[in-house]
Amino acid sequence: MTRDERYQFILDYFKRKEPNVSTELQFGSAFQLLCATLLSAQCTDKRINEVTPALFQRYPTPQLMAQAEPEDILEFIHSELSQRKSQTSRCHGTYVGQ
Repeated sequence: MTRDERYQFILDYFKRKEPNVSTELQFGSAFQLLCATLLSAQCTDKRINEVTPALFQRYPTPQLMAQAEPEDILEFIHSELSQRKSQTSRCHGTYVGQ
């Protein structure tokens, strides 16, 4: 089975088994869903939904986000997720960005 065939097999499987998948995360594109999903590993979906509108308004595309300075992106994230910072630091050993 080729790589493309395996890929299609997996997609077909999930379309059959889970045809109506949903998420609590709010997003407008695959890029935004990916970002929100990565952020949700550190926080609740509710909290992520509070952070991402401003983040995605400033950086609506991967190209714009890629051009941003990491500190600028972290400012959006930390402004809303600072309450979770101490819990995150215990997991990672240090604060992100410090």
